[in-house]
Amino acid sequence: MYSREKATRLHLVRHAEVDEAYHEVFGGQIDMELSPVGHEQAKGLAKFLNGRTFDRIYRSPMVRVRQTAKPLLDALGREAQVIEDLREVDFGVWTGHKWHEIQEKFGVDAEDWLVHLENGDVAEAEPMDGYQSRIRGSLEHMMDEGAGQDVLVLCHGGVIRMLLALLLDEPFSKMDRFEVDFASLTVIEYRSNRAEIKLHNFAPWQWLGKNGGM
Repeated sequence: MYSREKATRLHLVRHAEVDEAYHEVFGGQIDMELSPVGHEQAKGLAKFLNGRTFDRIYRSPMVRVRQTAKPLLDALGREAQVIEDLREVDFGVWTGHKWHEIQEKFGVDAEDWLVHLENGDVAEAEPMDGYQSRIRGSLEHMMDEGAGQDVLVLCHGGVIRMLLALLLDEPFSKMDRFEVDFASLTVIEYRSNRAEIKLHNFAPWQWLGKNGGM
């Protein structure tokens, strides 16, 4: 009798809103904290995901991800495995600059940041092959350990876009078609070398706010 391969189900969560000083800033590997709103978003995320069963939980080492994960991990009574290579991409000389400053300071449009990173146009930024390699290594580690299981990954917007690029076998520069909001959830099912998006960019804190608060 035919038995279908059990999918590996990846739940990808971006960290919640960061401190206001870093809004519309290329933060990258600056270890910023969450804003008050971000802490509320993290609580909403915990409320939405509490009671769900995850076989494995992984997270980036960065403060904004640790703070996002804490309410959920406390509710689940779990700990996350920290993967150092899940940290955000290094934006080089763009780091710390606001989006609207990039054109004036560096002569390029910040809206095309994925293309500029992929083409190596950003001075001192993390080389794209190195970034892709460390995220690919993280993905392979999580997929090997969590094969056929439900896996929760708490990380960053750029990391989620790179994970999507790898899973969908698409160029990183094309991932601007996927919005990744603060404290949003994207769910991917992977089986037989095929990835299927089951849910994308769902923000539980917005849904809870419309349905009785957080």
